[in-house]
Amino acid sequence: MGLHTVRCMRCGKEREGIEARCSRCGGPYKVQVDFPFRRELKENFPYLTKPISLGEGNTPMIELEGIRYKLDFLNPTGSYKDRGSFALISWLREMEVKGISEDSSGNAGASISAYGAAAGMKVRIFVPSTARGTKVKQIEAYGAEVVKIEGTRDDVSRAAENSGLYYASHVLQPEFRDGIRSLAYEIVRDLSWKTPKEVFLPTSAGTLLLGVFEGFQHMLKDGVIQEMPTLVAVQTEQVNPVCSSLKGTKYVPPRAVNSLADALVSTNPFLLKEMVDVLRRHGDCVTVTEEEIMKSWKYLASKGILAEYSSAVALAGLKKRGSEMPVVVLTGSGLKTLN
Repeated sequence: MGLHTVRCMRCGKEREGIEARCSRCGGPYKVQVDFPFRRELKENFPYLTKPISLGEGNTPMIELEGIRYKLDFLNPTGSYKDRGSFALISWLREMEVKGISEDSSGNAGASISAYGAAAGMKVRIFVPSTARGTKVKQIEAYGAEVVKIEGTRDDVSRAAENSGLYYASHVLQPEFRDGIRSLAYEIVRDLSWKTPKEVFLPTSAGTLLLGVFEGFQHMLKDGVIQEMPTLVAVQTEQVNPVCSSLKGTKYVPPRAVNSLADALVSTNPFLLKEMVDVLRRHGDCVTVTEEEIMKSWKYLASKGILAEYSSAVALAGLKKRGSEMPVVVLTGSGLKTLN
């Protein structure tokens, strides 16, 4: 059974069992990365003794017109989320968890469903009553039960948390975020073990930003890289609580999000404080318009890259801000958005 230390990011309390939130302050837990970095990348998850893999990771990086793109939509279920599901589901199976719930009508729901199926778990995914389309069909294809909930996004989360099954939340579970460290490792390895100047990331709930940060931090601490890259979070005009908080501007969430970037919908993210702390020290945040998103999506498609609109957000942020030696992470497959 894999052992690892997990502490609350806000009060420092150590996790006692497999609870999702800190039992003292309700804050998020984080896996302590307190072991040497290993160039055999999967060995950087020593607490996973019987990993469940569908072949995630080792996605290509390509260069187009001076910009490097990490094609993370080429993971098994079509998104970067498979890195997190690999770690979380492998760990939960070692903890002998047999049934899980999650709230996501998108990439996380599809990924958790696939890895849960591979682990032989019962999977129940809670989605808003309005959810439809390719991603919901993908969740159902893996054999997960889809439960539609009326009300707000918070109502959907509450229903999942109180379902009677273990709450395998991709936002709360520290092992899910921890799995995303592998993306930072691969970016550096793909650059012949050099650090990119800037990494552009579509940002919503925070799993990508915080997971990638931990990976770079691990390599920095071990002397694999000499400096932390600038992490540029990119958000939409409709959903930009991270940018607003970082820049000190007022943010009023829309009544309903109808952005092209339908994967970036966290108007009040649980991990907001942690994201802003990282960006204050090591990054920046850029907001982009619907027109800028569409322009970047069309550009990528014209080059043979079919990404989600939510991924094109990262390129739109780069075009707006400018950068030297950037890496743009393309997180989700455009095949999921074609009806």
